[in-house]
Amino acid sequence: MASAPAASPAVLVVVVLVATLAAGGANAATFTITNRCSFTVWPAATPVGGGTQLSPGQTWTINVPAGTSSGRVWGRTGCNFDGAGRGGCATGDCGGALSCSLSGRPPMTLAEFTLGGSQDFYDLSVIDGYNVAMSFSCSSGVGLTCRDSRCPDAYLFRSDNSKTHACRGNSNYQVVFCP
Repeated sequence: MASAPAASPAVLVVVVLVATLAAGGANAATFTITNRCSFTVWPAATPVGGGTQLSPGQTWTINVPAGTSSGRVWGRTGCNFDGAGRGGCATGDCGGALSCSLSGRPPMTLAEFTLGGSQDFYDLSVIDGYNVAMSFSCSSGVGLTCRDSRCPDAYLFRSDNSKTHACRGNSNYQVVFCP
């Protein structure tokens, strides 16, 4: 009985590469962060993303792996950095770094998230103070907006436990400053 021809090594490499890329894409959420303010905002994100400068109208996209817990995105204002990314911000500063590896210093409006497998959780918080208007939404959940320090969509104090929302896993997220 004749056997089937063996697959060439090149075909096997392509199959493994495609399968790996498909699996990686299925396990990440895309966060699109847009600055609609009339001033520059320096968004920061932990534990994935770091930070960057966004002039009015600019967008920053980060991919966050599934299983990421206690994630945060916030806007920093009044920043000044040198060519090496060292400096500081008037609000939301994270140890004087452009690319944050730790959370920012209050005041700061926070978008918080935990990416599970089949379900994600997200919220807005002004527990650590308010510094810039922000909206936060996922592609399969409700949109949250905070335009001042008493915004009804955000956690206002530590004992408040009613503002977390759920959406399907592997969703795409939008963060907009000055919505």
